[in-house]
Amino acid sequence: IYDKNKIPLATNIPKLDIVAVPADLEKNENFNQIIDRLSLALGKPKEEIEKKIKDNSALSYPIIIEENIAREKALLLESDFNDVPEISIVKNSFRQYENGPVFSHLLGYLGKANEEEVSEKKYLFDDYIGRIGLEKIYNEQLRGEGGEQLTEVDSSGKLQKILAVKDAKMGNDLILSIDAELQKKIYDSLKSKLGTLSTSRAAAVAVNPQNGKILALVSLPGFDNNQFIKGLSVEEFDNIFNNKNEPLFNRAISGLYPPGSTIKPILASAALTEGIVDTNKQINCLGYLNLVDKFSSSIIWTHNDWKAHGLTNIIKAIAESCDVYFYTIGGGYGDVEGLGIDRIKKYLKLFGLGEISGIDLIGEKPGFIPDAQWKEETKEEKWYIGDTYNASIGQGDILASPLQIAMATTIVANNGTLFRPQLIQEKEPETVRKDIIEKEFLEIVRKGMREAVISGSSRFLSDLVVKAAGKTGTAETAKNKAPHSWFTGFAPYENPEIVITILIENGGEGSSTAVPVAKEILNWYFRDKTLDSQ
Repeated sequence: IYDKNKIPLATNIPKLDIVAVPADLEKNENFNQIIDRLSLALGKPKEEIEKKIKDNSALSYPIIIEENIAREKALLLESDFNDVPEISIVKNSFRQYENGPVFSHLLGYLGKANEEEVSEKKYLFDDYIGRIGLEKIYNEQLRGEGGEQLTEVDSSGKLQKILAVKDAKMGNDLILSIDAELQKKIYDSLKSKLGTLSTSRAAAVAVNPQNGKILALVSLPGFDNNQFIKGLSVEEFDNIFNNKNEPLFNRAISGLYPPGSTIKPILASAALTEGIVDTNKQINCLGYLNLVDKFSSSIIWTHNDWKAHGLTNIIKAIAESCDVYFYTIGGGYGDVEGLGIDRIKKYLKLFGLGEISGIDLIGEKPGFIPDAQWKEETKEEKWYIGDTYNASIGQGDILASPLQIAMATTIVANNGTLFRPQLIQEKEPETVRKDIIEKEFLEIVRKGMREAVISGSSRFLSDLVVKAAGKTGTAETAKNKAPHSWFTGFAPYENPEIVITILIENGGEGSSTAVPVAKEILNWYFRDKTLDSQ
């Protein structure tokens, strides 16, 4: 498996194994002595070897007794067991992953075929097959087909004649759309930032907005997939499977979080399309929005903003992440009608939220967008305008994955097309929906995201080596826990080559936690990477 620049990510390393044919060996009149000799030569308990042979005595092809033997020892074993035709030394290979933890959630790992798979004759006893990740998705393409040989042997099992041969078929290489250097940079930058925080969980996605090709997909903490090839020790097993931070969990595609303000560009697109506001419409933000209870005028519901923004149009609202503006266009207030939850849900789904994107990985989650019917059926409560206000700023019950936020951002970056995210370089780009929003409206949203970098919540990016556009998110979660930190954006602004989305679980403010990570990555991508290659 290679990255887009033919940098190897998973390769096959030659090894030597000692093998035996159980069906023939068990019939050998010197079976017990041969097992004793094997035990002594390999330093393995004879009971273990004997059990392996007898448990598989129906198999008439070689199975591995000991693998990855040093060449010198293999030569000695070949000589020592020259008189036992049922035992031989064969050349095999094992999988090796470069920078295992960096790519583990993408590539996955191989594991030996289990008893059920062998008994169903899907695979042979010692076959390695893809268990998760791309190794599983493209298992048949990668592994090819085994060969077969029909032989004639004498009464002692010695080969007399080869009667027929069916050649093995080589598997095919995979060339990914992933940029290995970018993947490693994102991994290292996130890991460094996490070292300064009281969390170890994060995810990031980078994608080419012009075709939907995934350039990087990172989830932390990771795991070393090489450990699964060599076999896990008890301690290694415990560190992976009983770790409360769930290193096997791919947060980039399966982690679901309240998206916070990262969905405000979608709400802005919806409000412009529905004619609820235009660029001239200003809403006065006092830092809060008061709503009189419709059943009791003495009860006032206050929905707070993070600061008073004053008179605010749609560009300023995106740039400064003005909650009051989005409460108003989402739920309505004063002379502004508001989208309402049904139209909010409609546009979020148009941008790919609340549904599977179709990326070629297993375990992707669709996320969730609530509505009045769901709340009544699930919580046995009515839907209130306060619920709509919460949904309008990406809070409440809305859940999305980092991949979904990245793909939604590509629509703004490329002027209206949602692609299916792809990991294979040679595949033709696949369009899910085109012309989702009028280009003139998306241009307004783009200006808001650009202004966020010039003077708003993403201004830490204002001195990047290229012009960028972005949107931060600070998504509240469980009580007494820091909010999730989000950033999503694209660069260069005029002709976007990359969309990058960062999510740091319980990382705090998006502007102070996720944005600096994005800055380090984008500066490297557009400046340092070029210098390094010269």
